[in-house]
Amino acid sequence: MTTDTQTEARKYVRLPLQRINFILMAVAGVMIIAGFLLMAGSPSSVTEFNPDIFSTRRIVVGPTIAFLGFLFMGAAIMWPAKKNNKGE
Repeated sequence: MTTDTQTEARKYVRLPLQRINFILMAVAGVMIIAGFLLMAGSPSSVTEFNPDIFSTRRIVVGPTIAFLGFLFMGAAIMWPAKKNNKGE
């Protein structure tokens, strides 16, 4: 194969993930981090009980946002790219 045909072949190669996929994956990553941050807090110790460990934010909201972030990450990876009719 000559260099001219190699460069022509490279022109038509489409990457599996496009820019929109990376943007959606970044949003999903932020959702996951936000979910874990919502679950964070001071723990109970041997000498002192912290009732905040049973708050709705820590046992419902945080895990739900993190779980939705993981689901959204899968959707972001599989998001279809737009068809480009210029070179195809």
